[in-house]
Amino acid sequence: MPRRGLILQTRTHWLLLGLALLCSLVLFLYLLECAPQTDGNAPLPGVIGENYGKEYYQALLQEQEEHYQTRATSLKRQIAQLKQELQEMSEKMRSLQERKNVGANGIGYQGNKEQTPSDLLEFLHSQIDKAEVSIGAKLPSEYGVIPFESFTLMKVFQLEMGLTRHPEEKPVRKDKRDELVEVIEAGLEVINNPDEDDEQEEEDSPLGEKMMFNENDFIEGYYRTERDKGTQYELFFKKADLMEYRHVTLFRPFGPLMKVKSEMIDITRSIINIIVPLAERTEAFAQFMQNFSESNFHNYTLIPLNEEFNRGQGLNVGAQAWDKGEVLMFFCDVDIYFSAEFLNSCRLNAEPGKKVFYPVVFSLYNPAIVYASQDVPPPVEQQLVHKKDSGFWRDFGFGMTCQYRSDFLTIGGFDMEVKGWGGEDVHLYRKYLHGDLIVIRTPVPGLFHLWHEKRCADELTPEQYRMCIQSKAMNEASHSHLGMLVFREEIETHLHKQAYRTNSEAVG
Repeated sequence: MPRRGLILQTRTHWLLLGLALLCSLVLFLYLLECAPQTDGNAPLPGVIGENYGKEYYQALLQEQEEHYQTRATSLKRQIAQLKQELQEMSEKMRSLQERKNVGANGIGYQGNKEQTPSDLLEFLHSQIDKAEVSIGAKLPSEYGVIPFESFTLMKVFQLEMGLTRHPEEKPVRKDKRDELVEVIEAGLEVINNPDEDDEQEEEDSPLGEKMMFNENDFIEGYYRTERDKGTQYELFFKKADLMEYRHVTLFRPFGPLMKVKSEMIDITRSIINIIVPLAERTEAFAQFMQNFSESNFHNYTLIPLNEEFNRGQGLNVGAQAWDKGEVLMFFCDVDIYFSAEFLNSCRLNAEPGKKVFYPVVFSLYNPAIVYASQDVPPPVEQQLVHKKDSGFWRDFGFGMTCQYRSDFLTIGGFDMEVKGWGGEDVHLYRKYLHGDLIVIRTPVPGLFHLWHEKRCADELTPEQYRMCIQSKAMNEASHSHLGMLVFREEIETHLHKQAYRTNSEAVG
């Protein structure tokens, strides 16, 4: 590192010297331009007998004066720019010296304390060079390509939908909306105020004015993200009365990793109060308690309620029944299978007054369909696998959550107006989204929703009934397995034909 600092110092010295010489040259040109002409051979108007009046000489002097003023203004602007560059270079040198002093005192983050602004700019440009922007990359298979997603002013067309997003939709998240608006505005800035190296010709409107583009001229765009390099944007603009398109490529490079914090978390004394609301479902409850006992849990409290089942009310009562101060709560259902590792994830991702944890559950399909080729489905423990045909990430469910009791009570708990199945968990989730706490939302491997027959009651509201039916359909089987069920007769007919043909050939 000392050698690098010496080289940087030498380069900076020569750069300052070069800038000083350039300033001197500009000043010399300025004086040269402003000096009166002394060429004795230059012809003077009127010596050959032309009749020039006083007005002519005044106009000539005025023209020369305007020329010199324009030239002087240009030179002053160049001098001001050079002064600004010298000032910026001095600030960079001072910043570099301060960083060196900090490093000498043993203070600072080793990963980025010696990065200067020029180093960072060089790194960002290298991100563009490494990304697949100007030249293609050699990929191992057809699955290695990073696809683009397209967008217009109003909609995004996306490949990765999960179960809650649509192939075509308005960008819901504010950060995505702001990102696309910023990108379109940046593209318009590039077109309307081009640099000297931009490959585009100046075009004038029919009235002779410079043609300006606006957001209504944006046709479509594409974007994709290479997680270790940055996001690439391809933008296309077009005036309605022109045939040519304007194409702008932008790239938002990711910067180097920076340390935010490093801490030690002790979870050995963190108690979790697991609260499970239940109505009937005694067989499922017995299975739940068996799993519960296998995890070495022995303290249970049963709180009976003589009223119509309300999941939110049951969880509220369970939270308020705890009378031993602050505690971490896990709101659970009887159909959930969780591991001890998951409970550690709860402890690590919830913090009173700071964070609440909303894990995404992996929901298992109907084992009778998934394991139809077997005589009987395997034991539950062997069904706990993350495969496309065995289940899905339940990204539309918000019922499983880990949060501290104080945060739950402060935010007001569940909405007691919600009756029956569904809805209360979404209301609570939205309360946290509208508040100041950080919501940790992520799929976790140790949390499974076990399949069970779902019944949608007639007394549900139309919205609740629709949600219940959707959930029932999604829970049953994968797309491919459902397809096999739909085309079962066609498949059986084909198999019969194949068997008949085989038998006919054998007899012949």
